Amino acid sequence: MTPERRRLMLTGAAVAAGAAGVGVSSGLWPSGGRLQAPAGDPETAFLWDLAFARPDGSTLALASLKGKPLLLNFWATWCPPCVKEMPEFDRFHRDFSGRGWQVLGLAIDSPGPVRDFLKRVPVGYAIALAGFEGTEVSRKLGNTRGALPFTVMLDATGKPLQRHLGETNYATLAGWAAQT
Repeated sequence: MTPERRRLMLTGAAVAAGAAGVGVSSGLWPSGGRLQAPAGDPETAFLWDLAFARPDGSTLALASLKGKPLLLNFWATWCPPCVKEMPEFDRFHRDFSGRGWQVLGLAIDSPGPVRDFLKRVPVGYAIALAGFEGTEVSRKLGNTRGALPFTVMLDATGKPLQRHLGETNYATLAGWAAQT
């Protein structure tokens, strides 16, 4: 396969994934929104063995987040609803970190675009670079479509409390946290 053909295929895949994310968040995809737990709720123990690079070059071991409630958001710089909801996660982080909540954004993206994006739109919560491997992680957590954005709220034991496919907002996130 020529480099040009490979680039065209990757661009097409990125556009398709972005369109799927937009379709889910806008309600065009009928299953968008809150997801029910799949049969036999997915095991989350695998999460604590994972480690991802951070935009600054350091490594984030997910085991360091174990033992406190965690709001986990899968996003990408090329996903408009992902970008739109980031201030909502940042506000949740500011308001709820004092109550023990952690927020982690796992970027399904390449390092360069994430670094450039965060220079323009800084956030106070942790960001890690999951790359396309992150799509498989989100699937294991119940994102059967592999679309973005996808959010999972885990309690301090790692049990999934909420799952949401598509754009979310501060009121929803705060409501989830209040139920725990």
